[in-house]
Amino acid sequence: MAHQQIGWKMEHTYTGLPGIFFTQTNPTPVQDPALILFNDVLAKELGLNGEMLKEEGAQIFAGNQLVDEFYPIAQAYAGHQFGNFTMLGDGRAILLGEQKTPSGERVDIQLKGAGKTPYSRGGDGRAGVGPMLREYIISEAMHGLGIPTSRALAVTSTGEPIIRETMLDGAIVTRVASSHLRVGTFQYAAAYGTEDDIRALADYAIHRHDLDLVASENKYMEFLKRVIDRQASLIAKWQLVGFIHGVMNTDNMTISGETIDYGPCAFMNTFDPRTVFSSIDIQGRYAFANQPNIGGWNIARFAESLLPLFHEDEDRAVELAQEAISHFGPTYYEYWLMGMREKLGLMRKEDGDAKLIDDLLTLMEDHQADYTTTFIDLTFDSNSGTSLERSSAFSEWQTRWKKRLETEERSAEQIFAHMKSVNPAIIPRNDLVEEALKAAVDHQDFSLVIRLNELLQDPYAHTKAQAKYMRRDLPSGPYQTFCGT
Repeated sequence: MAHQQIGWKMEHTYTGLPGIFFTQTNPTPVQDPALILFNDVLAKELGLNGEMLKEEGAQIFAGNQLVDEFYPIAQAYAGHQFGNFTMLGDGRAILLGEQKTPSGERVDIQLKGAGKTPYSRGGDGRAGVGPMLREYIISEAMHGLGIPTSRALAVTSTGEPIIRETMLDGAIVTRVASSHLRVGTFQYAAAYGTEDDIRALADYAIHRHDLDLVASENKYMEFLKRVIDRQASLIAKWQLVGFIHGVMNTDNMTISGETIDYGPCAFMNTFDPRTVFSSIDIQGRYAFANQPNIGGWNIARFAESLLPLFHEDEDRAVELAQEAISHFGPTYYEYWLMGMREKLGLMRKEDGDAKLIDDLLTLMEDHQADYTTTFIDLTFDSNSGTSLERSSAFSEWQTRWKKRLETEERSAEQIFAHMKSVNPAIIPRNDLVEEALKAAVDHQDFSLVIRLNELLQDPYAHTKAQAKYMRRDLPSGPYQTFCGT
């Protein structure tokens, strides 16, 4: 392959950090790699020749072939996992480098499932086809929904089995992210490094994600505030579409404000704030309703790691951090309230809006209404004959809502068009995802995965094809997801 023609423009700024933050680690070669999925649109955005990569790129995406532009490393980090602090690191992910895109952006190119690293903690460093396809589907769906996220460039089968509860086919996903800097990366620096290490990491993160703060007099405090804002905005977006991350450990929360690490994640069907899908979240720590509070808790851990940079006096540093952290909750709520207003066609702010929204959510919970299709029915002023729509209380609510819409000073067409643009016609419903994955894993039939990805690319298009999946007969019994390691 003529590598210079592919378009790699890789740099390796992360390796300029102190050596405690990474270890040079080559991927472990695999027997018989084959490209399963390839993201042509993303390849173009990255400045890569998609046709050449599709023809011959399996060796690269499997880690068998390292071109000159790559310098593979595994990153070190720590984190609170379900509230317990532990040393972690890339146990099965290897960063090839940072691609400079035609638009001037810098993004990480990482192989997930590429073999053991110094941080594997006894694991095999591998991943199965099902979980890697799942990450591809969900991350690209999140991108289509307009939610900041890591993305998937390719899924490659390894031709080798892996052993979990059963024997599985192995696979590697090529993941693209603004960076893989995590809250846990800073916790690692604070726990195992020096103040100079913390400062070097913070300076690097600011230069990479908040360049305008470089010359700021209080750049570390301003950096904290930026991360607070990004995380508050991100979690609000999750709540607005019914997304449940499932494992909001601090090592899974990025400084860039992107969603990352799609393990036991899923989308809520029936609206219930207590919804938990993850098999290991027995106490419901990361339930749907808890996600904003956990976001704030994670931000507090991030601020703790930066304390030496805020002020030389520790007590004053704590005061400054606490003042900044106190804004997370209100900032999240403002983002969420703004988003909920838009879902109901409300662009102006009125004092009674919060109660109008809360009353709707209460009715939805009481009647076990489907979260996504409730807002679609409101958008199209349709009645599907659900328990919610048959209730007199909902009729009364609708009267209040329509009266509120009259104050908008916009036409019905304008309101309808805006509601269409924020209420998705399709989400990666759990049964759809499982159906597609089962066909792929059990029968090597990837047609359902490909079709689902196509439908999820523009979830606000409201096409006839998408409408078929608006309300489906859902499988009986509780739905459970797994970490997929």
